[in-house]
Amino acid sequence: MKLNTKDLLSAGLLIGLAAIGLWLNMDHTMGSARRMGPGYMPWLSFAVMLGLGILVLGSGLFNGPDPIEKWTSAEIFSLIGGAVLGTAAGMLAAQAPGWASASWNPLGIGIFVGCMIPSIVKSWRPLFLISAAFALFGLMLEPVGLMAAIAAAVILSAFADETHTPKGVTGLVVFLCVLCWAVFIYELDIRVPVWPQF
Repeated sequence: MKLNTKDLLSAGLLIGLAAIGLWLNMDHTMGSARRMGPGYMPWLSFAVMLGLGILVLGSGLFNGPDPIEKWTSAEIFSLIGGAVLGTAAGMLAAQAPGWASASWNPLGIGIFVGCMIPSIVKSWRPLFLISAAFALFGLMLEPVGLMAAIAAAVILSAFADETHTPKGVTGLVVFLCVLCWAVFIYELDIRVPVWPQF
């Protein structure tokens, strides 16, 4: 047995997040593949994440060794700062009136802030900036609609890699907007706002 530390930690993260997501999703109605309820896609996503975590765990037991590099002080402090500021932002949002404290928005705001802080450090940028983009999508979906949420998430996540070009990012935004509209709005008739609700 040749343990791969990176794969084992990745598997633990995937399995842990999937377990938390599946647990939080238990209150939502599932529906079916043809008539999806609000809990169907999250359940499917977290089930796939759990399966990937199990696969990564299995491969991590035999494809090592691959030790983790020592973290720099900037990486450590950015993680601590992200955790502290993200928690504070979520707690403040929960106390604020209106949209910030509605539903799961305080959690989303906390996650977004908590992910943006470590993304300042270049080595953490791919992981945390893309995670922040997911949180941003969730925060923007209802108030500004599916199209704007997709565009904002893609544009934010594009900053995780310096090789992206404006032309490529624009093409991806257009492609994802058309694809998501065709699949989720036209075919599956999922009731989410497509455009801003002013």
